[in-house]
Amino acid sequence: NGAICIQPCSPSFHGETSFVCEDRKWQMLSDACASLDVQSLFQVRCNIHTFLTTASDCDSVTSLAKHFGADDRGNNSCQADFSCIIPDILSSPAIPGNIADIVDLLKKISLLLSENVTRGKMKSYSRIANHILNSSIISNWAFVKDRNAGSVLLDSVNLFAGKLPIRNGSESIQEPFIATKGYSIHKNTSGKSFDFSMEFNDTSNITGHVVIPEEELLKLPRTSKAISIAFPTLGAIIETNRLDPVFVNGMVLSVSLPEELRHILLTFEKVNKLEHVEAQCVGWHSAERRWDNRPCKVQSDSISTVVCVCTHQRRTYRSFSILMSPATLRSSVLDYITRVGLGLSIFSLVLCLIIEAFVWHHVTKTEITYMRHFCLVNIAASLLIADVLFILAAIVHNAALNYHLCVAATFFLHFFYLALFFWMFTLGLLILYGLLLIFLKVTRSAFLAAAFLIGYGCPLVISILTVAITEPKNGYLRSGACWLNWYETKALLAFVVPALSIIVVNLVVVVVVVAKTGRSTVGEGCKSRDLSSMIRISKNVALLTPLLGLTWGFGLATIVDSRSLAFHITFALLNAFQGFFILLFGTLLDRKVSILDYMNIFYTPRNCSL
Repeated sequence: NGAICIQPCSPSFHGETSFVCEDRKWQMLSDACASLDVQSLFQVRCNIHTFLTTASDCDSVTSLAKHFGADDRGNNSCQADFSCIIPDILSSPAIPGNIADIVDLLKKISLLLSENVTRGKMKSYSRIANHILNSSIISNWAFVKDRNAGSVLLDSVNLFAGKLPIRNGSESIQEPFIATKGYSIHKNTSGKSFDFSMEFNDTSNITGHVVIPEEELLKLPRTSKAISIAFPTLGAIIETNRLDPVFVNGMVLSVSLPEELRHILLTFEKVNKLEHVEAQCVGWHSAERRWDNRPCKVQSDSISTVVCVCTHQRRTYRSFSILMSPATLRSSVLDYITRVGLGLSIFSLVLCLIIEAFVWHHVTKTEITYMRHFCLVNIAASLLIADVLFILAAIVHNAALNYHLCVAATFFLHFFYLALFFWMFTLGLLILYGLLLIFLKVTRSAFLAAAFLIGYGCPLVISILTVAITEPKNGYLRSGACWLNWYETKALLAFVVPALSIIVVNLVVVVVVVAKTGRSTVGEGCKSRDLSSMIRISKNVALLTPLLGLTWGFGLATIVDSRSLAFHITFALLNAFQGFFILLFGTLLDRKVSILDYMNIFYTPRNCSL
């Protein structure tokens, strides 16, 4: 597994194909076999290969035009619109090797020949790009050797189209899979809009809409131009190289605006009109080559369309789209449960800590009750801080205030949620100690040292190692939230593995408690024994489930069936209200549930004759 095999192409192609061994089978990794010879496309005076790589043999920008077949006087039409290369490119198959060569060609044209862009050149440039943007060959992009080829194409088109001059107040160049529109704008212009309706595949079209608000146009000191480019298929091409299972669910809209204009409105028609799935407005970070939610926010989201408000930055954010995750449900019920549950949980935890402070000296007279209430206080404190941080992390994410602030929020959120689980683990061990090791005495100082080491020491080590290992590779945060990354670095395992392990251990604790407390007392009849056992078991399970964090185990159901709204609602109900359950069962019902006095549990063999 993991072995790489490189094979040469067939005689009619040049390049090579790479395979990787997976599960005893060779899987294609990349295909660089190409039939298109870029070097032979032009009749040049200097070596075209040298030009396309270094341009060292060319003295000036004027001489670059000669590489497109122009003579010294520039009479050849190829200099005017690149028309001499169009037939060869359009007749070539859009296989991965040819795609890579065409992307490289467009990149070099954008970098070296974009000083004098004309409508003819832009039309030819669009025809070349359209050839490799066709919806029928999207799957071929997965085997292009350069995994960033889609991003390179996007940046190249944006650069070249941004130099297009606007004649007679407007410009429009339309191809099936790429469209460019431009307007002359000034501060007295009413709000400008760009409307696109383009083919997505053989059976459907999608639309996009770009609006420059009138208040933004008032910032213009002089007459300027605004250009927008629409790509209905480029989003799907870029996502073929992403590990994150989110998908681009609309066209990619690029804009080229004057520096003074920052805010724009974009309306995207959804390709897949899925119910209960939340859309996310994003901008393409050209430097980091990834979708970023920070420059955009959702203004409205319906089943068919999404309206985004985005911040345009010429050096970083010029292209925008919408993302959707099939695993992310959108439900007003879930939002309501989360808000109400968190609010009630925070209030309950504060009340719990206040009550514990008032009655502390009355309920901690024995060593075992002191240890139990000490665990309860730290569980409540950890969950309270985690809930508050959860809200703050959402605010930081939604407002896109600062990346480093988001990292800090995620670190402390990770730490305190881990602390919550490890303190629940400590309480579970304490219950086992009270039930099984009755004659083993543990001093208060030894318990405090062990409890702090487990409750805060272990989470601190795990949290620090997680951020230290993943953050240098920009793999600490997940896209679209201030929380641990999963798809690229699996940083989320640093929370999931300890949490699930503790849930399993605490589940064993509950089983032991049920077995111990399910026994009848002396003098009970068989029927009364069964009834009292059921009552005791029910009370103990109801108490221990929130105190030992077993409700988090329902999260496994959301993984097994991530689209089930019922599972998500159950999980949200049980966990958003965990603070309330801790107040109810851990404090208010302290002396009403038998397990809280587990040191006084009466052990009697289960025998009716006794």
